[in-house]
Amino acid sequence: MEIIDVIGIDVSKLTLDCCIHKSGLQRGFANDPEGIGKMIKWSLSKSKVNKENLLFILEHTGLYSDRLVESLDRENYLLKVVSGLEIKRSLGIIRGKDDKADAKRIALYGYRTREEGVLVKLPGSTLVRLKRLMSLRRKLVGQRAGHMATLKEQKKVLEEDALLFWVQEDIINLLSWRISDLEREMDKLLQSDQELKEMMELLVGIKGIGRVTARFLIVYTAGFTSFGSWRKFASYCGIAPFPHTSGTSIKGRTKISRLANLEGKSLLHQCAIAAIKSSPEMKAYYERRLEMGKSKMSTINIIRNKLVARAFAVIARGTPYVNTMGYFS
Repeated sequence: MEIIDVIGIDVSKLTLDCCIHKSGLQRGFANDPEGIGKMIKWSLSKSKVNKENLLFILEHTGLYSDRLVESLDRENYLLKVVSGLEIKRSLGIIRGKDDKADAKRIALYGYRTREEGVLVKLPGSTLVRLKRLMSLRRKLVGQRAGHMATLKEQKKVLEEDALLFWVQEDIINLLSWRISDLEREMDKLLQSDQELKEMMELLVGIKGIGRVTARFLIVYTAGFTSFGSWRKFASYCGIAPFPHTSGTSIKGRTKISRLANLEGKSLLHQCAIAAIKSSPEMKAYYERRLEMGKSKMSTINIIRNKLVARAFAVIARGTPYVNTMGYFS
């Protein structure tokens, strides 16, 4: 398969601004089913390239790009979805913001990297719904935490105010009920899919990994199909260490990247803390490292990576994790 030309698409809520890389032709379309159909016909007509040699590339914009991605995937077009930061960093300093210029930049980036990366393969409908439910749950949990923190502080400094306290307590209870509703629906979805059900059972069998993190791992790896290795997923979550050296003068500490899926990073941090408390093996490793004078945070990060590696290993093998430490006398 040879990619001859690239269509760069800047996606917004209402419009699709498109650019054909080689000819530089540009045109805008409505971001709706009719507009998407017209955009595809225009791309094929004006690029004069066969379907199998034409690549569509766009930035990930969540809900605004979902319909376009689904349409292109359904018709089996070559497609890449990349982060805006990835494009921005690859093309250097850019001043100003213009949708047509952005489409041109996306097309240029797509042409330069046309032989690199992985083409989009959409996850199944169960994973798509799971991701949306998880997103809503995350928002509700954040809102509940905010109300709980506010109520706690108010009770410390304010005189008794029954209505003020009761309203917030009622909101907290309502959010807790709705979070439970979402949890039950997500569990039902996982139970309805045998493959995902087995993945969940394998993941929660690893000490430190709970159901929330297991769901995150399943959804954001598209059922462990979208990352070639656990190291790539660790990098995606911002826990993979990278060297910081140059020549003989710069010898900095090995660091982790600040570019990360922060939700995954936070969940894996909580898992590492839980593993240290619940797993004799991890506890012994943690204490041994600290006795050697190693950094507490670097040790926790190593444990985060160990948990990700174990998650990928049990899924690849299809068998539960075995704690070999338990066999030593």
